[in-house]
Amino acid sequence: MIAAPGLRPARIAAAARAGRRTVVVCAVLAALTLGLGLLGLCYGASWSSPAEVLAVLTGAERSVVISEWRLPRVAAGLVFGAALGVAGALFQNLTRNPLGSPDVIGLDAGAYTGALFALTVLSGTSAQLAGASLAGGLLVAAVVYLLAADRGFSGLRLVVIGIAVNAMVTALNSWIVLRADLEIAIAAVGWSAGSLNGVDWGDLTIPFSVIAVLLALIAVRGGAVHQALLGDALAVTTGVSLGRLRLLMVLVGVGCTATVTAVAGPIAFIALAAPQIGRRLAGAPGIPLLPAALTGAVLLQGADLIAQALLAPVALPVGVVSTAIGGCYLIWLLTKEVGRA
Repeated sequence: MIAAPGLRPARIAAAARAGRRTVVVCAVLAALTLGLGLLGLCYGASWSSPAEVLAVLTGAERSVVISEWRLPRVAAGLVFGAALGVAGALFQNLTRNPLGSPDVIGLDAGAYTGALFALTVLSGTSAQLAGASLAGGLLVAAVVYLLAADRGFSGLRLVVIGIAVNAMVTALNSWIVLRADLEIAIAAVGWSAGSLNGVDWGDLTIPFSVIAVLLALIAVRGGAVHQALLGDALAVTTGVSLGRLRLLMVLVGVGCTATVTAVAGPIAFIALAAPQIGRRLAGAPGIPLLPAALTGAVLLQGADLIAQALLAPVALPVGVVSTAIGGCYLIWLLTKEVGRA
């Protein structure tokens, strides 16, 4: 069948418009991220003017409050939000399902299990928390992936199995907390809410390095990820090894999720909501990674500012706010999907 003469130019024009829209959306999201970051540096027990913040950032003045207390928190919100957005986009691309995010299919719960192991069995150092969280997330990811790929890979099967595994791992986590010593149990329950309270530069050096390496790896393979979005057959014909690509996507997604969980605890719903919001804003096919990363950074920074202001001077865990926002988003998403069906 011969395509209509105007079909190819029309597709090219549509792709060009989508590309321009994605660039504009990314620029707006980047500006919003910087604006929220500046607001986070200004906001606190005492308000600092933007001029004071800029003077500290440029080295003209010194302020322990801004450079040692607020700046690490703002940086963590930006980097961790972007990491969760990318992790969610990778798994939603992998499953081709808007519910296929790390917190829904059990990866957050698995990383939390690893962290609980480090807290209850080991001495609970930062390195042990990071390593155990990564191991727990990878173990759960391997179980879910192997069960889902038993009779041919299916994204829907992976989501359903992931939800079931998530429920079992969550029950295991509750049992571990109940069996732990009182002090450890209290610390574990508080940490499980997901919080950026008290984060300093010493907590962020290694996680930021790990996340930078993971994001660089997936950026190098960004073209292959885009090809896979257009269909398995097309990806194979263009030389993409789907098995290796899927393994890389799983490793990067789990690595980002586990790294964030090791420092801040399991922050729910950012990885679920950011990719879909970024996709709708950009109007691009599939779930592009950059809009998802920037949307994740905006969501986490915004949620953290709300958590600080809601019951000021007491700062809530950011996971409480992200869960409330994400719950409303999930209800809307499910209603939309059911209405479409």
